[in-house]
Amino acid sequence: MTADQDPSLGPSLSPSLSMALDERDRLLRTAFRLMGTTAEAEDAVQEAYARWYRLSDDEQTQIRHPGAWLTTVVSRICLDQLGSARARREQYVGPWLPEPRPDAGAVVDPADRATLDDEVTSAVMVVLESLTPAERVAFVLHDVFGLPFDEIATVVGRTPQACRKLASAARSDIRERRVRQANPSDHDRVVRGFLAACATGDIAQLVPLLDPNVTLRSDGGGIVRAARNPVHGADRVARFLLGLVAKDPSLGAEPTVIEGRTGVVIRRGEHVAAVVTFGISAAIDDVWIVVNPHKLTAWRNL
Repeated sequence: MTADQDPSLGPSLSPSLSMALDERDRLLRTAFRLMGTTAEAEDAVQEAYARWYRLSDDEQTQIRHPGAWLTTVVSRICLDQLGSARARREQYVGPWLPEPRPDAGAVVDPADRATLDDEVTSAVMVVLESLTPAERVAFVLHDVFGLPFDEIATVVGRTPQACRKLASAARSDIRERRVRQANPSDHDRVVRGFLAACATGDIAQLVPLLDPNVTLRSDGGGIVRAARNPVHGADRVARFLLGLVAKDPSLGAEPTVIEGRTGVVIRRGEHVAAVVTFGISAAIDDVWIVVNPHKLTAWRNL
């Protein structure tokens, strides 16, 4: 029995308020896909609930679908914030990368996820950063969360037809990235080979796993040391990575599932020092290293 059923457990919740509160996890997932960081997602959801609580009881009761109302409000807040967020990221110290988050199914064999072709991977999250705010909102709401275009139109402030075109333009960029991506099983195999090669310290074993045009980006946010410019090319990336390993032998690396693909968690003792994700086709095309502690909070107790 819950608080809304038993008066002895506290004040009862109205059905509309109870339904609204049940939407929190989904709203956070939506806002995270739109904003790219947990902190910004939480701020957007908190503001949406603040607007809900400012409604009178009668106004709340008249909203037949609180989840849909809250989704619209959260999405509008994110749309408004994306423009200023992009401006802030242009002033960011070094490359800005989306926050890597622990996968709810991190213990699952990546091969078991092979049917989840529409999963938003770390590589897709990076591509989302290149979209306009309207394109990102239209794509995420429709292709990821399944909202119809007439509802998206109320968020973006355009016609359903215009929103369809926005999502289509975004989809073409995402599709190109997805087509090139290795399937989860092959991705996992390459990452484990990468870890084994790094452990040997032998550049001759590591370079063949990297695409000749591989790019490495590291996000320290000006808080901890990180490369402020991307590193390009298999030889330079390999030397950079092996240099990091040689500088601090106390670091330990373990594979884990991040956004549906195998990534690597770097620990110093019990402390998570970095999370590494990859873009992989036939070889490793991209290496993304997040060391900014503000983007690693979700990993602290794992």
